[in-house]
Amino acid sequence: MKVSLDAIKELRQKTNASISDCRKALEEAGSDIKKAVELLRKRGLEIAAKKQDRLAKEGRIEAYVHHGNKIGVLLEVSSETDFVARNSDFCQFTKDLAMQIAACNPQYIKREDVPAGVIEKYKDKEQFYKEHCLLEQAFIKDPALTIKDCLGSLIVKVGENIVIRRFTRYKVGE
Repeated sequence: MKVSLDAIKELRQKTNASISDCRKALEEAGSDIKKAVELLRKRGLEIAAKKQDRLAKEGRIEAYVHHGNKIGVLLEVSSETDFVARNSDFCQFTKDLAMQIAACNPQYIKREDVPAGVIEKYKDKEQFYKEHCLLEQAFIKDPALTIKDCLGSLIVKVGENIVIRRFTRYKVGE
């Protein structure tokens, strides 16, 4: 099936995927852009899972202070190389994450970090994870995506493992 250049261009703008990946996804999806986006997202998560075991010992510390100086965040995000840690996409991701933490106040990075005694108190465990685990939260800039989706997309884009190591959120009076 022949895929139009306009469709490839539109998909590329939405996903930042390579031209060849966009073409393949559109061919598999029968030129349906929504299906192609979903295919690329799934492939990205698979690639991110493969890179998960690679050592990430470089990275950056991001500091964010919210308007009015009442909320502050310190965040450590690691990458495999300092080259990626200086990459503009990586830097923007860490800034967005710090704002996410300031706005949504997650308590944990991933669901595996939640102590068993804490989660037992909640009937709707999935809702708890969505509210209190950073990777499960809806991204404040695009609620259709989770932080885990954004992280997976960045891993695919830069070609390295990226790990959210730790964060601390401060609020005046807490």
